[in-house]
Amino acid sequence: MSAIALRFVLRRSVVIAAMLFASTSAFAGAKDESAADWLFPKWFNDWHDGLANKGLNFGATYIADNIGNVSGGVSRGAIHFGRLDLSVDADLDKLVGWTGGRFYANGYIIYGRGLSRNYIYNLATISEIEALPDQRLYNAYFEQSFFNDRLNIRAGQQAADVEFFDSQTDDLFINGTFGWPAIKATNLPAGGPAPPIAVPGIRVKAQVADNVTVFGAVFNGSAAAPGEGDPQTRDNHGLAFRVNDPAWVIGQVHFDYHVDIGGSTLAGNFTPGGWYHFGDFDSQRFTVEGLSLADPTGSGIPAKLNGNYGIYAVVEQALWRPAGTETEKTVSASIPGITAFGRIAYSPPDRNLIDLYLDGGVGFVGFTPGRPLDRFGIGMAYMRISNTARSLDLDTNFYTGVPGPVRSNETLIEMIYEAHIKPGWLIAPYFQYVFRPSGGIANPNDPIGVSRIGDAAVFGVTTTIRY
Repeated sequence: MSAIALRFVLRRSVVIAAMLFASTSAFAGAKDESAADWLFPKWFNDWHDGLANKGLNFGATYIADNIGNVSGGVSRGAIHFGRLDLSVDADLDKLVGWTGGRFYANGYIIYGRGLSRNYIYNLATISEIEALPDQRLYNAYFEQSFFNDRLNIRAGQQAADVEFFDSQTDDLFINGTFGWPAIKATNLPAGGPAPPIAVPGIRVKAQVADNVTVFGAVFNGSAAAPGEGDPQTRDNHGLAFRVNDPAWVIGQVHFDYHVDIGGSTLAGNFTPGGWYHFGDFDSQRFTVEGLSLADPTGSGIPAKLNGNYGIYAVVEQALWRPAGTETEKTVSASIPGITAFGRIAYSPPDRNLIDLYLDGGVGFVGFTPGRPLDRFGIGMAYMRISNTARSLDLDTNFYTGVPGPVRSNETLIEMIYEAHIKPGWLIAPYFQYVFRPSGGIANPNDPIGVSRIGDAAVFGVTTTIRY
């Protein structure tokens, strides 16, 4: 890492640390709602609120990341990139008298270069907003609720990461795998319906009991047209609206419960689920002739395997709440106390790069004196490279005669502090350490190809402003 880049990262860290622990009374009681009061003049906010009261709500969220890779990876350096999210949320009941109806759309303006793509080459993207620079439509869907919101149907272009295989606590973390887990982002065509690509689909959510909610969805199986290169370059700015690809279906059952811990009644939830894709997937080891993909006498064309699937489960539990806190109906990761989550997923090894995924973490809220909204946490994620892909590494070493690395797993740790500076303004410094990027692939800077990419240490600061 250059001296200039290192000074940049250290300077940012010092400034943010000062912000975090400057216990100013003006910000201590701030609510994380919107930056309207201090970002725009009163006449603009009044106009905006007037439209919202009539059912038309415009929103904007700006996220900026400053990240430095100080060791490991394929190169060292510090970068800046960001994303502006513009949205419109229409309550059709207020607008036109359509009971239970809603329309929502949002788009991204993305700029800058990502750290994972250019500096580390890892599977679990360091920042959840990392993407190719572009202007793209993301969500655009209609939603209809029935029976006092106990049944909700959504149709149109949408994503799966907010409702499926998700918890409240994992939203604290910056790494993309805590939003949309790497086992799905890596194994599904075009990464599946998650930022920055959404796809046409239909989602049904039904509350079948007071503590049981069932989710099911069917999506077009790929957001991008067939071809070479990054799927984001084949998605036509989010306007492809593909509907003829083999389908991807996913479903889960969410159970809410309460347990007594230390004399307190604390909320928890458990969510098992699964998915199936009806398309064809490349074998991780064999060609169409049944030879190893590393065998120079073969065609090098992967065998096609029909269909793919995954099973998963999520558990989340409130571990402690201050005395006098009202019992939660469901787990909330934004009220004072401690919450924890854990997730596990499996997919078959013959057609998937990652066959086993585990992550988990703990979040703390209200532990900084005078700053009741600030949060901090620590999370860990583990991605096991499938034994079929590892066998291909051994085949490659055999046929080339070069003792290159054999992939095993990628593991990461993230520590983060989220400071609520003003309503709608968050600053979050964080640290991530990536063990064996991409499972331990060969370092492209090694001319012989026998050493793997080094473990990466990353420092970052994310700024978020919501209106």
